Amino acid sequence: MTSHSSRRALQLRMWALFMFFFLPGLLMASWATRTPAIRDILSVNTAGMGIVLFGLSIGSMSGILCSAWLVKRFGTRKVIRTTMSCALVGMVMLSLALWLASPLFFAFGLMVFGASFGSAEVAINVEGAAVEREMNKTVLPMMHGFYSLGTLVGAGIGMALTAFGLSATIHILLAALCGIAPIIIAIKAIPDGTGKNSAENSAHHEKGVPFYRDGQLMLIGVVVLAMAFAEGSANDWLPLLMVDGHGFSPTSGSLIYAGFTLGMTVGRFTGGWFIDRYSRVAVVRASAIMGALGIALIIFVDVDWVAGVSVILWGLGASLGFPLTISAASDTGPDAPTRVSVVATTGYLAFLVGPPLLGFLGEHYGLRSAMLAVLSLVIVAALVARAVAKPESEPVTERA
Repeated sequence: MTSHSSRRALQLRMWALFMFFFLPGLLMASWATRTPAIRDILSVNTAGMGIVLFGLSIGSMSGILCSAWLVKRFGTRKVIRTTMSCALVGMVMLSLALWLASPLFFAFGLMVFGASFGSAEVAINVEGAAVEREMNKTVLPMMHGFYSLGTLVGAGIGMALTAFGLSATIHILLAALCGIAPIIIAIKAIPDGTGKNSAENSAHHEKGVPFYRDGQLMLIGVVVLAMAFAEGSANDWLPLLMVDGHGFSPTSGSLIYAGFTLGMTVGRFTGGWFIDRYSRVAVVRASAIMGALGIALIIFVDVDWVAGVSVILWGLGASLGFPLTISAASDTGPDAPTRVSVVATTGYLAFLVGPPLLGFLGEHYGLRSAMLAVLSLVIVAALVARAVAKPESEPVTERA
């Protein structure tokens, strides 16, 4: 009976995490799809909008850098509950900033929103890695798939509400209000103490090497750096790459980008089966090779239908990099919160900072040639894939 109830509790915990991955994607897309209207309401030019959006980057990095300490101090449950609630406050601030037509207040709202989800990101991933260990089944890729699904649903709703003429101010406020009930319901399934317990347990063990001297963790960082760079580069540059580099129309460029998003979503929902059937190393290596093939075809081949197929390969290849490296960081050494934070920070840096650097290369050598930097990194990830191997002996399962 106890076994059945604990199994049911674990299932509910997994579904709660699906919700906590889905909601950030939904909320992110809710305001991101309205950026043209937001720019007009705030009366800023494109460069000014770039400065406003920089608030999100500052907030996200600040949140991620604080997250390991927060998880070890308070545990994942308290961190998820508080940061998710703060994210909704950030959304309300965005709506209020639009009502006041204040670019500065909107940037501050984005900073609160970004810091909240940055902090939540590591807590949710630490919790997800703990669920994986207890279930002895790969579920983190599917959890990240729910984030992709959330962005797709949010983008669809955003386009529909734009077509109906609903103002961005009301849309963003409604999105925030819709997030209240899911957070209140889902948090009940998350046990107290995850992350906090792991930090206490690791304190009782002999002191290991600092994370920056852990060769395996550094190689896992190389893998996430390459894969997050590949994902971020597609998000930022793919439509323009298709229009400027391959001569597609803007509409076709957007459609091809949708193919990349589809590849990402499919890869994350199906990846767990392949990982359990083969291994993390085999899947990371195959993903990196597939991503490299897709990127290489886009750089070197000038055939329309090949470009369409290439972006799906690119999406499939990049899809599992982040969730797989989070799993690997969590179970290949002590102090999972710090290890996950190091990998997540590396991934976010590559995702947020890497693509703008491609812009400078693209200005001098063309976007297609600039993508050689992405291709090179993904090939390196395939070469060091061994770093994500599961440890020989299973780590002790955390108990809440």
